Parts: sequence; C-alpha cells; structure tokens
Amino acid sequence: MAATDFRDYYAILGVSKSASHDDVKQAFRKLARKYHPDLNPGDQVAEARFKEINEAYEILSDPDKRKKYDQFGQYWKQADQAWPGGGNPVDFGGFDFSQYGSFDEFINELLGRFGGAAPRGGQRTYSRPPGGPGFGDFSGFTDPSSVSGGDVDVALSLSLSEAFHGVQKRLRVGQDEIRVKIPAGVTTGKRIRVRGKGSPNPYTQQAGDLYLNVELQPHPFFQFEGENLVCELPIAPDEAALGAAVDVPTPDGSVTMNIPPGIRSGQTLRLRGKGWPKPKGGRTDQLVRVAIAVPKTLTDVERECYEKLRDHRGSHPRQDLTKISL
Repeated sequence: MAATDFRDYYAILGVSKSASHDDVKQAFRKLARKYHPDLNPGDQVAEARFKEINEAYEILSDPDKRKKYDQFGQYWKQADQAWPGGGNPVDFGGFDFSQYGSFDEFINELLGRFGGAAPRGGQRTYSRPPGGPGFGDFSGFTDPSSVSGGDVDVALSLSLSEAFHGVQKRLRVGQDEIRVKIPAGVTTGKRIRVRGKGSPNPYTQQAGDLYLNVELQPHPFFQFEGENLVCELPIAPDEAALGAAVDVPTPDGSVTMNIPPGIRSGQTLRLRGKGWPKPKGGRTDQLVRVAIAVPKTLTDVERECYEKLRDHRGSHPRQDLTKISL
C-alpha cells in the first residue's frame, strides 16, 4: 500500500489512539447513525463515508487487528502475509515504518541485516539456521513464496440499464485487459469476485483475486426503496378526480395502469413483478407514487371549466378543519 493510500482509522472515527474500546464503539454508533444510507438515500458521499466508518470500526474494535495497526501503521495488512513463518511478528515497539516505501522493503532490509541474501531477479531465498543462534525462534519457518498474492478492490460504476439487463465489461488491470460478465440484477454494494486478477505475489507471481464493488449511477425516473423500484407518476387533476388508465414506464417497457377515482397526491400504487431482477429468478415490485400536477398556465377553456368547478363544488376540502383550535 502506498503511503498516500493510508487511512487513519482513529481520525475517521474522531478518537485518539488512547481511546478505550467503549469510546471507539460510541464514536462508531454516532457516526453510523449520521451517515447510514437509509437516512441519506442517493447520497454517494454519505455512502462512501459510511463504508469508511465501518472499515475503521472493524479494525479498531478487534484487539488483535488494532495492535497490528498500531504497530505497523500503513503496512499492518501486509504484516501477516509478508512475515516469514506467519504467526505473530516481533514487537518493535515504537519503530518508525514510514521510512520504507513498502513492507517488502522493510522485510528485505531487516533480513539483510541478519545475513539474508538477495539473489538476482529481486527474489530472496530464506532458509532456517540449523538450531544455532540467530534471529529469534524460526520454528515453523515457511518460504514466503508460499504466500498468496493480494486481493484488490475496485469500484465498478454501472448505469441502471447495464445493471438491470446484465453486461459484459472490458477492464484494464495493470497491463492486462480482461472481460467480466456482470449478471443481471446487481445493486449498489454488490461485490463481484474475479479469481486470479489481483496483485501478484512478488516471489511466485501468483495473483490474488480482484473484487468489483458495484455502484449504480442515479436514474432520473427510477430509484430504489428497499428491494423494490419506486417512481413518481404525475397525473392531471381531472385524472385524479375521475380516474384514468395511464401508461407507466417500467424497466422493460410501458404498461397501462388504472388510476382509481379520488386518488390523493402521494398515494402509492403497486405494479407486481415489474421491479428489479431477483438473484434466484423473478422480479420485485415497482411502486408508483402519484403526484397530482396542477397546470401553471391555463387555456381560456380550462380556466372557464375550473371556474365552473369552483362555483359548483359539492364538497369542501377543508371542512374538517373548522373545529380545530388550541
């Protein structure tokens, strides 16, 4: 991990390095409530912040992970993978790891100091001393070439159409160009695994996995409400009063829906099976939220008709308010 990619989990949660477990939990809960996607629908910034907060809490709430994070800083994730023999690394106290460009540089210099040899080609061969004095206890020593490569996470932005129908994407990963088939019905937060396309192990070139984190682009008409799609349907005042059959867009074409007489603005109608594809087949529902659209300008005929309606109105919309008082 480059130094510029380092995330200060303490700063993300707004706590000091000496914060107790309860302090960390309290800070996490406060921020999680503030940035939760359900309370910030469609807010990509809040969603990204929520993911950061969860990641920070996952590390700082775990005593073992927090200890490694405090000890190795930006290289804490590489510590378990790159340290010969797995297990727990030696405690270096307050040693400053920031002087190294990567964790491999630290390992190479460290083992060099203790007599390690770096053969040509940049690879290093490790061997266990035959019981003599040396660098700690090498029981269970493993060749670092047995360590697998690192996994890589990449954001994948999709239009609603691509996500609904499924799509094949051409991606560039390092020097390679790969094709990835995205199944129909993915949603924001879905994680797609591509085996063997992550970062290679520097010793064997065996690669980890690539993870595509799906982010759906906003759509001007369709939004998500839970697993269902939701849309707003404008109707005219006469359609609301008299009822009507109107065409409603769905992800795969328009359908005719009956508007019942006397519907109110804000009421929701349901188109069953016209929503988002389900992972195991079928579709969720599409929720149609009615909005009565009052015209801003009127023709002469419309004005005359509205004036007649006003003069001959059979009901008073505010009659129930006459008896309200404090």
